[in-house]
Amino acid sequence: QVQLVQSGGGSVQAGGSLRLSCAVFAHAVGYYFIAWFRQAPGKEREGVARIYLGYGDTYYADSVKGRFTISEDNAKNTVYLQMNSLKPEDTAMYYCAADPRLLSRSLPLKPEEYSYWGQGTQVTVSS
Repeated sequence: QVQLVQSGGGSVQAGGSLRLSCAVFAHAVGYYFIAWFRQAPGKEREGVARIYLGYGDTYYADSVKGRFTISEDNAKNTVYLQMNSLKPEDTAMYYCAADPRLLSRSLPLKPEEYSYWGQGTQVTVSS
């Protein structure tokens, strides 16, 4: 069983920055894929970044490449999403998700390959 607890998010003007956190609670935190997804009203859930927990390998969707950075703090079992140069189109509910079975080896990221989800946090970027 894995529990993901998110924090961060909020409202910011275009060009600003926000950081999201995802604390991973599990009996034994191993080598998981941890990803950040987002979903705007009326749109499908989109995978924006993924990290191979423990190895540090990362992936970014083209829509956020060069602006977002996913990272891990092994000591805190926490994954971060640093979001810079935010745009109004980044406005969405953001979710972290865990794939302990390592199903998420193909791209783009598929929500159905992630077994555990955080509670979600709203990010709003105004122009």
